[in-house]
Amino acid sequence: MRYIFTRLGFYFLAFLFAVTINFFLPRMMPGDPISSFLGRLAQSGGQITPETIAALEALYGYSTSVPLWQQFIGYLQSIMVGEWGVSTRFFQPVIEVLGRGTQWTLLLVGGYLLISYTLTTFLGIYVAWKRGTWADSLITVGSVVISSIPAVVMALLLYFAFASNLGWFPTGYAYDPALDPAYTWEFVSSVLYHLALPMIAMVLLGMGNVMGMRSNMINQLGEDFIVMGWAKGVRDRKVMFSYGARNAILPMITSFAMSVGAIFGGSLIIEIIFNYPGLGQVMFQAMLARDYPLIQGYLLMMTIMVLSANFIADMLLFALDPRLRTALD
Repeated sequence: MRYIFTRLGFYFLAFLFAVTINFFLPRMMPGDPISSFLGRLAQSGGQITPETIAALEALYGYSTSVPLWQQFIGYLQSIMVGEWGVSTRFFQPVIEVLGRGTQWTLLLVGGYLLISYTLTTFLGIYVAWKRGTWADSLITVGSVVISSIPAVVMALLLYFAFASNLGWFPTGYAYDPALDPAYTWEFVSSVLYHLALPMIAMVLLGMGNVMGMRSNMINQLGEDFIVMGWAKGVRDRKVMFSYGARNAILPMITSFAMSVGAIFGGSLIIEIIFNYPGLGQVMFQAMLARDYPLIQGYLLMMTIMVLSANFIADMLLFALDPRLRTALD
């Protein structure tokens, strides 16, 4: 339990640090959401009064008459109660805008993690077991070449080849706009169909994990307990999975925790190119509209997601690695 509380304390401090940066960074950028909103209001012919400006300052927490530290305290209080401001791009509460995008990003990233790490783990185990064969050479070289392609290039190639030119996949949206969201096979199949190509792009970009698992597995195959298992006549399949893979997968969990931020960053690029309505698409529109409250909300949401994923990885490692539990005891 001490380990769990220690990690919770660490991630809470990391969250506070990220929140502090999230507060000050937009205020260091040129412009502010109030000026952006007033500019759009003026273009549409709206009337700007001192009362309007005062109401906007109260709404967005931006005011030159209020000390910065008081704004920061108010910002922390607003975060805790779920009041993340109002988007100047969508004219809706930020948390509602992010909520719509979060479900699709979690579906994309969650599906990627499930498929990619399962596929690369088994491929890594297989090529380590068959090292030196043609299958080992083909899979390892192929995974290195595919994973070395930049995310933007990979996404554009797949988009123009299979969506734009051949028309095998849709060119945008999370499902057919003609359908009403419901728990029906027609709607679910449409969601999976629209998800397929962005998912394929992310899985291909993650093929480099094969090399990591292969290296871990080869290191395990030289250990004494593996040799002992063979000497006792244990079947190859049991030695491969119960002896070798069980220990080789532990560094992969650590690698996953370290790469969570990069995974969400990659999903941002994928969502923009494939016009997929996740958080990446929301962030792109917010940046174009200089929607500072929404940008702040996006960064805060990403912080929560990354820290949560890292905490889950820590707990998995704690549960699966008896050496860690023994060292802490």
